[in-house]
Amino acid sequence: MDLRAENLTLTIGGKVVVHQLNITASKGQCWAVLGRNGVGKTTLIRCLAGLDKPDSGAIHLDDIALTSLSRRQVAKHLGVLFQQGGNAFPSTVWETIVSGRYPHLPAWQPDTKQDRAIAHRALRVVELDGYEERVMATLSGGERRRLDLAVVLTQDPVVFLLDEPANHLDLRYQILLLQHMRQLADERGKTILMALHDMNLAARFCDHALLLYGSGRYDGGPLGPLFRSEQLTELYDYPVRSVVHDGRCYWFPS
Repeated sequence: MDLRAENLTLTIGGKVVVHQLNITASKGQCWAVLGRNGVGKTTLIRCLAGLDKPDSGAIHLDDIALTSLSRRQVAKHLGVLFQQGGNAFPSTVWETIVSGRYPHLPAWQPDTKQDRAIAHRALRVVELDGYEERVMATLSGGERRRLDLAVVLTQDPVVFLLDEPANHLDLRYQILLLQHMRQLADERGKTILMALHDMNLAARFCDHALLLYGSGRYDGGPLGPLFRSEQLTELYDYPVRSVVHDGRCYWFPS
């Protein structure tokens, strides 16, 4: 399923995030959204998820306008990982993880054996199997972040919108979980768009990039042509250089 932004203009607090944005994130593609702090990555992801209205333009899932779908219908196709997780209730890990199946359940119907199997599989992916009875308040920041991602995996959407999925994760879990997202794109044709701060994680796991420069300016498309020292230096307003090691390009501040 394609996620398409057409002539999208989005502002927040008088600041232009994007002006006339036209991109298509297609089936099997993994996009990195990159830019400085405060440039509007989170705001754009919320807009693409249909949670915030753009000033103009439209968002489509394939040929269906996002605004024509109910929130439940959107949630069947589109999953969102927020930068800051929230849980207002003193729930357990299991109660939290199965909530990801809500969009797929008929009204007032309990979860099924298949729903529980999907939830257990997601817990194994993030290495939280065995934590089912833990109360949310007892989890560390990294464990909570892994659970937040597991909830979206349990939702099993066609399109993933992930706002800084590597937040609070150590190096091993950053690689493990982003590698899993890459596999979902490659093996199951999922469409993935994620805001990242780390250029090297983006280069390693993504094939497309959306660069947000500020004041509505952007570049979007295949990652290779966009990842050049000149463009990344402009993007971050700081000199960026690259080095090639074992055939792979790595990026670092000059």
